[in-house]
Amino acid sequence: MSTAKELKKEIERGVWDASLGKLYGRRAGVLERQRARYADALDCFAALYGGEREAAIYSAPGRTEIGGNHTDHNHGVVMAGAVDLDVIAVVSKNTDDVVRVKSKGFDGRDEVKLEQLSPVLAEQGRSAALIRGVAAGIAKQGGVLGGFDAYTTSDVLRGSGLSSSAAFEVVIGTVFNGEYNQGRFSAVDIAKISQYAENEYFGKPSGLMDQTACSVGSVITIDFRDPASPVVEKVDFDLAKHDYCLCITDTKGSHASLTDEYAAVRQEMEAVAAYFDKSVLREVDESAFYADIAGVREKLGDRAVLRAIHFFADSRRAGALCSAIREDRFEDFLELIVAGGHSSFEYNQNAYSAKNPREQGVSLGLALSQHILEGYGAWRLQGGGFAGTIQAFVPVHLLEAYRAAMDSVFGEGSCYVLNVRNYGALCVTEAL
Repeated sequence: MSTAKELKKEIERGVWDASLGKLYGRRAGVLERQRARYADALDCFAALYGGEREAAIYSAPGRTEIGGNHTDHNHGVVMAGAVDLDVIAVVSKNTDDVVRVKSKGFDGRDEVKLEQLSPVLAEQGRSAALIRGVAAGIAKQGGVLGGFDAYTTSDVLRGSGLSSSAAFEVVIGTVFNGEYNQGRFSAVDIAKISQYAENEYFGKPSGLMDQTACSVGSVITIDFRDPASPVVEKVDFDLAKHDYCLCITDTKGSHASLTDEYAAVRQEMEAVAAYFDKSVLREVDESAFYADIAGVREKLGDRAVLRAIHFFADSRRAGALCSAIREDRFEDFLELIVAGGHSSFEYNQNAYSAKNPREQGVSLGLALSQHILEGYGAWRLQGGGFAGTIQAFVPVHLLEAYRAAMDSVFGEGSCYVLNVRNYGALCVTEAL
């Protein structure tokens, strides 16, 4: 293993270019930017902990939802993809049984003593809670714990729906797995441990989609029929082969006061399930639902019925999207993306909040996308909805026009061009 100083010299000489190219692609300027980013992280690590310490570099990507909008919480099927924005961690083991993590852009440094693995109320909502929770999850599964010192830096956009917190959890779990457990935990194991940390220690009742996509990488479908043992199918996906790009646009809407809107989607779907004496929609026979729609709408109202219709169709659509990718039916893939977007808007009704109809940035972004891309690309809202980001698959010949249009409305730099990353969380200095 190389020291931090030696790793920096290797990166600057291009020794790691092949590995960096696999993770981030080889578009103009990408390798240069990543070399500089990695070198800066190693410098910061050295300043904190010493450049003569042996070090490794870990990476976990952000993710974007592709299909199955609001289906995971009712045990449906989703599709998600890792993206080429990631959190990287420069790491060196210590003998103190303490995890120290300094994260770029955040004040202070987290220090978690591994002798204390129960939740700490004062840490809730902070990154220290995620570190402690991941450590506890590793121990709970019979894993080995040990201390390490780390410096992390992330270009996963915060608040953009690309799962910056899941990427952080997963990279911490992957460090424990690589440094102390010889990789005994699978990518899905690390995802479950990360979700446990977020639910039980951080205080956020997230599903498992985000962590699984970050940990496994590539494009995946996840079947949540049994949430304790989700079925994950992975498929390599090369947009560049089709001369397409993945774009995420931040419409800059506020997520404040939207908790009840998000909760209502799940509550109404589960209310429909309860009408049929089931706990989640996945357990409901779809033909029985359609046969008794009149009764459901009389008891629960039309929106609950429409959201259930969305659930059944979008769960199927997630599987169909995977088949289209595997069989290289790209036009079918684009049509399914658009269909899923319409279903979210029209049936799931999470494009904007009915409480604030003047603010419809997501709806406007989708309308502009349709105006520019109809007949060529695809567009949809992603994630929780009501505010935030939209997703588009854009042909290269329309990329600059599309990006300029989005930036002109939502602000310079609002439209991000990303690639699907075919690697999940890993030790960069060993795995590639």
